Amino acid sequence: MSPNDGQTIIANDDSIVLMSPPLIDRRLKNNNSNDRTASSTPATSTSSSPYLQPSTPPHVTSGFALQLNDAIATADLEQQEDTSNDNIVVSSSSIRNDVVIASPASQKSLRTHNPIRAIVDPIMAHSIKCGKERGDGKDQISLALGDPTAYGNIPPCPVIISAITDALQAPGMAAGYVNAVGTAEARHAIHKYHYPNTNNTKLDDRKADSIIVVTSPDDVIVANGASGALELGLTALLDEDSVLLVPRPGFPLYQVIAESHGARVVHYDLLPNQGWECDLDHIDRIISKEEENAHDVSTKVVRGIVVNNPSNPTGAVYSEEHLRQIVKLAEKWNVPIIADEIYGDLVFGNNVFHPMANVASKLGYTVPIITASGLGKQYLIPGWRLGWLIFQDSRHGSIQDVKKGAQRLAQVVLGASRLAQVVIPAVEDQAALLCGLLKECQGLEVIHPQGAMYAMVKIHARLFDEDIYDDVSFMKLLLEEENIVVLPGRAFGMSQEEERDAPVFRVVFCAPEDVLRCASERISSFCSRHAV
Repeated sequence: MSPNDGQTIIANDDSIVLMSPPLIDRRLKNNNSNDRTASSTPATSTSSSPYLQPSTPPHVTSGFALQLNDAIATADLEQQEDTSNDNIVVSSSSIRNDVVIASPASQKSLRTHNPIRAIVDPIMAHSIKCGKERGDGKDQISLALGDPTAYGNIPPCPVIISAITDALQAPGMAAGYVNAVGTAEARHAIHKYHYPNTNNTKLDDRKADSIIVVTSPDDVIVANGASGALELGLTALLDEDSVLLVPRPGFPLYQVIAESHGARVVHYDLLPNQGWECDLDHIDRIISKEEENAHDVSTKVVRGIVVNNPSNPTGAVYSEEHLRQIVKLAEKWNVPIIADEIYGDLVFGNNVFHPMANVASKLGYTVPIITASGLGKQYLIPGWRLGWLIFQDSRHGSIQDVKKGAQRLAQVVLGASRLAQVVIPAVEDQAALLCGLLKECQGLEVIHPQGAMYAMVKIHARLFDEDIYDDVSFMKLLLEEENIVVLPGRAFGMSQEEERDAPVFRVVFCAPEDVLRCASERISSFCSRHAV
């Protein structure tokens, strides 16, 4: 393996160190000088040597990308330079054949990259949050963070607070270890919540003779938040070089998890002009191409399709008919569906949330559904980190091994918080307020959300001056001029080409009304200032 860029390994009798080019030059110069001085008295391992030096010139070699602090190496060189002319005698016991090695990072960690951080952090790095420091009095307002509790205006569900208080007052009740897949009580309650009428499942007439797959609390795994549940499920499902289909725009975590395991992520499009529905034709083409190019026909290349409903970042809520079409497409290709439903039931107006597992059951259990959900967003306690997976298998028993794998993986962290498991929102008005105000901004077009906590806003770049040409330029200037933070569409998987043609950004509308009004006024001023 080669060292890191700009670094080289220097080996001698003392040690092996990794240094940047300036240090290499100094070490080579120093050692060459010592070689000339000591040419008549080579160092040995059996007798005292008058000088601490290699018996041969240093050898530059390749090897692991060792991470040694340049400052330490510099200090070592400076010390050698200070003493090399003093002819200090060092006993042979000081000469060690050690290898100084810093452990390399794992391949999994090196494959782990968060797209949001890569795009947003460089822009935010030099931002000034305080209005006084900026000189214009505009304190920073974030419409980017998906935390409904961030501003304190939306309190947690009182039933949850009461349950946790009661648990704390019961000595020892929630202090010890529990089963890695969750307490029996929590798993039973989660199953009952998702399957209130387990014994009354109704199939479509054309599927009336189909086998009914009965789920149970044994099909539930409690995890550290819905993100932890997704990590558990995808880890059990994916191998290196397998493929996961994820929505674009979509929550970046799916990609982060999959790529950390060496799997490939292929994005399928959502259709903004059709309420951000999944582009079924695009999904069909992707799977067809991947399976056609598969080297091993005995192993499925495409391991799953992620469907996020209600959606982050679009706020879309899918109709039952659209979900039926997704299930039928998954049945055609024999591919499991990973249903991220952390925002389930957070819907507005006449929109209705339809769990994917219910839709699949009505169609005869032909497709396995792995549902990820949790308490964080619906009950306004995201920091408590309590989520879960539910494995609803197909009538063919397609994901039994995946479920067993997830159960084994759960043992690594010994499950979610026992205290939080004991406990097993009013945002529509704010959505209407913010979206209504942003609709009045010149050059912007709001795609009204149907649920969750987010809305996507189109930027008609042609209506702005040359400083605004895509989503990232809009975000950067808005931050610089108005101290407002939004997230560009590119952070959710949209390509640069897409963002040039139809750039978008995401807002979160959980802040208090006065904050949303202030943010909207600043965005409106910004748009007017850059309008053409």
